[in-house]
Amino acid sequence: MDFRDKVVWITGASSGIGEALVHGFVQTGARVILSARRLQELERVRAESGAAEDRTLLLPLDLSLTDTLTAHAETAWKWAGKVDILINNGGISQRGLAQDTLPEVDRRMMEINYFAPVVLTKALLPKMIAKGSGHLVAVSSISGKFGFPNRSAYAASKFALAGFYESLSLEMRGQQIPVGVTVVFPGSIKTNISLHALDGNGNAVAQKEDRLEKGMSAAECATGIMQAIAKQKPEALIGKGELMMVYLRRFLPGVFRRIASGMVVKPSRGV
Repeated sequence: MDFRDKVVWITGASSGIGEALVHGFVQTGARVILSARRLQELERVRAESGAAEDRTLLLPLDLSLTDTLTAHAETAWKWAGKVDILINNGGISQRGLAQDTLPEVDRRMMEINYFAPVVLTKALLPKMIAKGSGHLVAVSSISGKFGFPNRSAYAASKFALAGFYESLSLEMRGQQIPVGVTVVFPGSIKTNISLHALDGNGNAVAQKEDRLEKGMSAAECATGIMQAIAKQKPEALIGKGELMMVYLRRFLPGVFRRIASGMVVKPSRGV
């Protein structure tokens, strides 16, 4: 993979898959724009990646403040006069039964996981079309392929993101516009996403999940994403054995429903 001198903008760059992507792209010679809420963490990631300051831009932003994102996109583009690859990786997860999840949590999930990437994409797409090149990447989730217990709001946001990007991909292809589109569907990846996931009331769950702890490393996932971009793949499933659920859902839906429904996490009595 050769991304030498490509300008790559990564949201959610302060941890997990985003942090691993920063390391990966820096190693291939790319110029990287790092975005997340915490500037101090972005500084740490840049330092640990070994990136030179003049080849990186730290661009703090809050994906929940979607009305500010177009201005951030302008800043990102002006830094190098282009953005070759936008990776919409930033997001938030949710844990809780649908019946116990406040509508405000559903809206927050959609704002961060769906509307924020759409706003950033629409801000950069006309510039990429005018330039005659570019690549737009959306990091969805295996939960963007099928509904899953205790993740109704999260799955809905990731379904929406995948639907938007697949439609966009077909539009680019149909118009013969040379802007690539890739949707990534990670499975169980060893990150801290469950620590920051929201419960039904909008509070952080603050608990790690054994399933994620046993999952693929963030570095392996990042490598898979980079390979998908290099190969111009329209979508990429990345993970381990849990990806089998995608095929069960497609070919043996009854078996899928029996297995998935058995994974419901019910609240303790009195809670």
